[in-house]
Amino acid sequence: MASHHMSRRALIAAGAASLIMPAMARAADPRRNTSSFLAQDWRDHFSQLGKGCIVCDTESRAMHFWSGDGSDYRIYPTSVPKTDELTRRGYSEIVRKKVGPSWTPTSSQMERFPDWKPVKGGAPDNPLGSHAMYLDWPAYLIHGTHDTRKIGRRSSDGCIGTYNEKIAELFEITPIGTQVRLI
Repeated sequence: MASHHMSRRALIAAGAASLIMPAMARAADPRRNTSSFLAQDWRDHFSQLGKGCIVCDTESRAMHFWSGDGSDYRIYPTSVPKTDELTRRGYSEIVRKKVGPSWTPTSSQMERFPDWKPVKGGAPDNPLGSHAMYLDWPAYLIHGTHDTRKIGRRSSDGCIGTYNEKIAELFEITPIGTQVRLI
């Protein structure tokens, strides 16, 4: 009978491989969000830069910003609407900006969640976070969130959310009139 003896080194290598292989398989999964923040070209979405451009990609859960002169391009991680029914797609623009926005549930939210109440601006439990940029579509915003677990997920009722520090940065460099496209 042949003896099958495994060296300590071979045993450690086999153990390490068994730990690494599942992680490598997850990283190769195209549905994962780790490699989906690919650079885009504004020309694929707009005919001109105008005051600036924002593309909110609900598939990759990334928001792309280009300044009006084209010298500044940034990508931000986002939360996106929970369902396609809550997702509005198309062209819009930033029509208003607010630091410390207050939040009021929409009528459809009140139907689904009758115990929800309005939240004052600056409150720690405000779902709009520290800053909001309002689109010309009623009740659609790009805003911050205090609940960082939402970023990178389908978690909103229609809006595009990002980390408070990221929305504060974007808020400062985005003029009213910036073009927005949700895809």
